[in-house]
Amino acid sequence: MAENKKMVEAITPMDVDFAKWYTDIVRKAELMDYSSVKGCMVIEPYGYAIWENIQRDLDARFKKVGVQNVYMPLLIPESLLQKEKDHVAGFAPEVAWVTQGGDEQLAERLCIRPTSETLFCEHFAKVIESYRDLPKIYNQWCSVMRWEKTTRPFLRSSEFLWQEGHTMHETAEEAKEETLRMLGVYRDFYLESLAIPAITGQKTEKEKFAGAEATYTIEPMMHNGVALQGGTSHYFGDGFAKSFGITFTGRDNTLQYPHQTSWGVSTRMIGAIIMVHGDDNGLVLPPAIAPIQAVVIPVAMHKEGVLENARALCDRLSAKFRMKIDDSAQSPGWKFSQYEMLGVPVRIELGPKDIEKNQCVLVRRDNREKIFASLDTIEETLEQTLRDVHDALVEKARKNLEEKTHYAKTLDEMIEISKNKPGFINAMWCGDAACEDKIKEVTGGVKSRCIPFNEEHFSDTCVCCGKPALHHVVWGRQY
Repeated sequence: MAENKKMVEAITPMDVDFAKWYTDIVRKAELMDYSSVKGCMVIEPYGYAIWENIQRDLDARFKKVGVQNVYMPLLIPESLLQKEKDHVAGFAPEVAWVTQGGDEQLAERLCIRPTSETLFCEHFAKVIESYRDLPKIYNQWCSVMRWEKTTRPFLRSSEFLWQEGHTMHETAEEAKEETLRMLGVYRDFYLESLAIPAITGQKTEKEKFAGAEATYTIEPMMHNGVALQGGTSHYFGDGFAKSFGITFTGRDNTLQYPHQTSWGVSTRMIGAIIMVHGDDNGLVLPPAIAPIQAVVIPVAMHKEGVLENARALCDRLSAKFRMKIDDSAQSPGWKFSQYEMLGVPVRIELGPKDIEKNQCVLVRRDNREKIFASLDTIEETLEQTLRDVHDALVEKARKNLEEKTHYAKTLDEMIEISKNKPGFINAMWCGDAACEDKIKEVTGGVKSRCIPFNEEHFSDTCVCCGKPALHHVVWGRQY
């Protein structure tokens, strides 16, 4: 048990130093490693397995609503990027450039994609001619590069993995509907697969994506009350289409511009999983995306029949679940600690006495509850236990969100809450960007997260200037 104690103590408690706790888990669970390129990370097998499960789940959801996967080039000519000035201005500080190919200087600089709107638009201009060619609902899974000044594993890195959807539609109404539909896909995925409830809404004009007419966002709250922009969906209108000369012949035989959307989520979701569900013993993974949903630990495996029965049980459950058996020479206590660290949702213990009783012991990672289960119905019991783990994680995250959500009607109240109560602040806003700037300044970094879809009206005046309020806004600090 000394080994077990030592392993647990190796993680900095989250209440002592949340940032250090996060880094400890990322490293000790072997999710990633640092590379020789500043701001870029090596995603290790266990971390990548989580991403693969996320990708598989989301990709199935995309295809269910008619999305087709494509792939665009990594490099973007500078002249192509310059066609949409607002878009370029938004990304200019983060762009990495390729200036030399082999031994020769390039005639034109090539941008390493920070996002791919311009490439998709170049392609759409070639393949869209008639309203019959619409809609185009494309997505690509790829990496992008944004030259970040301050980086943190999974949360903010110079290169990261993501998906970016890009669509073209016949009418503005269809495009707006698509924008919200895909945000709904993200919301459902966060809740149903990541066990994370989140606030959804529209970004303010100041916070919207460069080049977009409207940006919608999903905002989960981390355990410490800080927001993480979990995913965004953008309505571009026909601005890109006009810049890139994308036209189609409409139903009335006139030349028209299509309306565009874009939406994306990234490996940042792995950071969200850690910071929403993790505890001082390591990861706590939602069953839907856990690389190992249950691990079988033989107890007293030196005794006759234990190892054979444990292997048979693991093989049997592997037909339905992602399973592993640990039949290494390490002590059971070390194994218990190790798989807690890795966040495996359920541990299955099987020893000589269990075999005699035709049972095994299931231990939940989230609350360490022990369940004595008959081997005759173990599939049903494990399936229900995984559902229970998911539901408990949702409820715990929802409770944290509710307890750390506050209301402010005056700027003094907002300042007091921002200093003493971590979390989201609901406050009314007049719509003036100057008030956004002032709130961020006087609170030391609290920003508008979104105008929630379920707006409330709890005050007639702006929390900052006292003028008539236009919107209910959720405010908070962010990663």
